[in-house]
Amino acid sequence: MDYTNKSDEYFGHERNEMLAFLPETANCVLEVGCGRGIFAAAIKEKTGAQIWGIELVEKEAELSKAVIDKVFIGPCEDYIDSLPDDYFDVVYFNDVLEHLVDPYTVLRVIRNKLKVGGVVISSIPNMRFHRVLKNLVIHGNWEYKDAGILDRTHLRWFTKKSIKNMYENLGYTVDQHVGIFPTRSIKPLFYNIPLLFTAMDIRFQQFATVARKSS
Repeated sequence: MDYTNKSDEYFGHERNEMLAFLPETANCVLEVGCGRGIFAAAIKEKTGAQIWGIELVEKEAELSKAVIDKVFIGPCEDYIDSLPDDYFDVVYFNDVLEHLVDPYTVLRVIRNKLKVGGVVISSIPNMRFHRVLKNLVIHGNWEYKDAGILDRTHLRWFTKKSIKNMYENLGYTVDQHVGIFPTRSIKPLFYNIPLLFTAMDIRFQQFATVARKSS
């Protein structure tokens, strides 16, 4: 998968909206897809946690070493089996799971790497976002782009319901599951009138999830 043409912003998001889900007691955090370490720096500033990172793109991973305590360079699937069991308080997947060939196996393995009560925190694009649905259902368009929900490097697509089901089927307990990046458009409200407002998930570009290892 070619990430060489991605913009600098692609690897340098601050992601303050995801930092809000970080437990203040987290002592050891793994960030899968750590980019150049921008988000890791914010974690360190908030909690002082030890941070491990995995990053596919070598030049970004090298930059992250200035912040992250231990960095692995390459596909996360190459490293997760060898990570210590029962070690991490938090594993972050910010816009990562949709890029994986088999995110289900990755999450199954990662569950063993969490301490009891540890959590996976993820942000995942919502393919039911109203603009994507309109282009597909009304216009018949499913055109890949350089970024966003239809990023051409995405290999998997999710909805609010399928994200929750994924975690629960893998033995996690979902503690939080909320929409982020809501649209400013009022169109989803009109679309929801005949649906009796049962499809309000179409307002959100992504869903943020906190899933706990319960035992």
